[in-house]
Amino acid sequence: MTFKNEIIAMGVAPLARRAREAALVLATVPDTVRRDALLSAADALMNHKVEILAANERDCQAARVQMDKGHMSSSVFARLQTSEQGIKEMSTRMREVANLPDPIGQILTDTELAQGLRLQKVSCPLGVIGIVFESRPDVVPQIVSLTLRSGNAVLLKGGVEAAQTNQALVSILRAAFASFPEIPHDALNLLQTREDVTEMLSLETEIDLIVPRGSKEFVSYVAAHSKIPVLGHGEGICHVYVDASADLKKAYGVAFDSKAQYPAACNAAETLLVHGDIAQLFLPEILARFVDAGVELRGCPRTVALAPHVNVLLADERDWSSEYSDLRISIKVVDNLDQAIAHINRYGSKHTESIVTEDQEAAKCFMDEVDAAGVYHNVSTRFADGYRYGLGAELGISTSKLHARGPVGLEGLTTYKYKLYGDGHTVGTHC
Repeated sequence: MTFKNEIIAMGVAPLARRAREAALVLATVPDTVRRDALLSAADALMNHKVEILAANERDCQAARVQMDKGHMSSSVFARLQTSEQGIKEMSTRMREVANLPDPIGQILTDTELAQGLRLQKVSCPLGVIGIVFESRPDVVPQIVSLTLRSGNAVLLKGGVEAAQTNQALVSILRAAFASFPEIPHDALNLLQTREDVTEMLSLETEIDLIVPRGSKEFVSYVAAHSKIPVLGHGEGICHVYVDASADLKKAYGVAFDSKAQYPAACNAAETLLVHGDIAQLFLPEILARFVDAGVELRGCPRTVALAPHVNVLLADERDWSSEYSDLRISIKVVDNLDQAIAHINRYGSKHTESIVTEDQEAAKCFMDEVDAAGVYHNVSTRFADGYRYGLGAELGISTSKLHARGPVGLEGLTTYKYKLYGDGHTVGTHC
């Protein structure tokens, strides 16, 4: 039975109940089995790369039509595409997650409350996780590897643009897991329609966490329409601030890489802030580099005045709060560090922010006072990634402050329980 027919036959609610039952079983599956299942799945991706690429090409053909009609941006189309190298990277990341330490059953604290009475705080899976994500094909194996490794069942819903690719990937992964009878079939589920998502949001007794990956508006919509806890992977309005004491060579590299290395990523910089004392020296060169890379420039009046020979559009209020996800950047000259921090805390999305400076005191002030999941010193914002953090993969980048923040790996998919061991102890005799 295909995923679509499976959902039609039973509906999302029964599917979620079966996922709940699968999660209870999966929480007890030995670490070696979960690890070996992921290694097998990583091999399966490589063995079925032709099938995956064919499915992705079907998605891309349909997407080209939408792009030609102006219904899809080039950045969304770029995220949709994969390749043989992309599949190899999917497989590699699954292996990375498989080889991480077991996140389940870790004793976080161990306290002797009284003689013979021991209290342990032990890590355990969350249970059932519902994830709605964009059209990037590599998201599926990342999510599946993290949820299985952490003992969680999952309900997946990807963008309609990648429907063929997602179905091929999930079918391959499910077939690989079928060789391990300890792993329940219903631990991995693929939803099909927006109506399925609407139903999923109402299942607070069956689903423990919803992870929406998309725009700020979409994350807010999910949070407003569900009683299930939401771990928001929202927009990435990231900044690079070039301080008066910046090393120019470092500043050129960090600013350019943050914007142009992969502009469609949520960790790409959208705004460049430059200290006024260095702006006249720094801006001409960085603007020239951006122009050569095809980056559209928008700037404050001071930026425009300092670039008479470069086409810099005058930025308006919307630019400072926009996630372009494209070859476009807004630029603002500020008078001091405090202005830079104030701008970031007002317009940033609490994702990732970077300062370029050789002034250690300024760097400390920036990293202490900027409110974001990631604060960097002399580093490109593009490093905000679970794989680059050594997490193997990521479920998304959380811009909230509760439960998990920043790239969400295995730790963000676990909670804990208290285990109390005694020998006939009663409160009446131990008060």
